[in-house]
Amino acid sequence: MFLEAGLLTRRSVRQFEKDKKISKEAIEDILKIAMYAPSGCNRQPWEFVVVDEKKIQDKIMKIHPYCSFLQDASLAIVVCWDKNQELGEGFGVVDSSAATENLLLACHGRGLGACWCAIYPYEDRMKEFQQLLKLPANIVPNALVVVGYPTKTPPQPKDRFKPEKIHYNNW
Repeated sequence: MFLEAGLLTRRSVRQFEKDKKISKEAIEDILKIAMYAPSGCNRQPWEFVVVDEKKIQDKIMKIHPYCSFLQDASLAIVVCWDKNQELGEGFGVVDSSAATENLLLACHGRGLGACWCAIYPYEDRMKEFQQLLKLPANIVPNALVVVGYPTKTPPQPKDRFKPEKIHYNNW
């Protein structure tokens, strides 16, 4: 069952086989799945920057305080949104976050490990990523997804289902 094999077993991965390349076909496949995320009025404001050059990855690790594991990963994908394409204020971050979740699930489904590292809402990080990646003013970086081949199988997730968090019809 996909729910058990995919959604319920996806974990954040931070240990990767050093410098193992991911094929361009695999990268395009996971990005295709990311682009099938829902978006406000189907505006699809997302944009993706694939970073596979170590020199740029090294700079990313200096900008982002919580992605040192990028050092061994194959690549990073910066998920952004286009302010000119979002349905309205606030939709871009929601839509690009949905695309980020699809990206994480696509990586897991292909046997890749991935970890979402926040860029948004940290203004300083956002600005530094815009400068480093030469993003146009209308392109806003939301998430850094570090991707690679895991060195080991992540532990089985703990049960996260909490019935007490479900409310019917009112609080």
